[in-house]
Amino acid sequence: DEITSKIPLENRMTTAEEIANMTAFLMSSKSSHTTGQIIHVDGGYVHLDRALANA
Repeated sequence: DEITSKIPLENRMTTAEEIANMTAFLMSSKSSHTTGQIIHVDGGYVHLDRALANA
């Protein structure tokens, strides 16, 4: 499809499990030194989309 073909990592949408994994990481002590970040769990789409918009 038009959107998934633009996703750099594996040309697929993010799964619910991948979002849950990031949420679990952020709630764990492993992320204890992480502050105020925007984390895109999207296979790189947001960065590619912005690059194409600015081209």
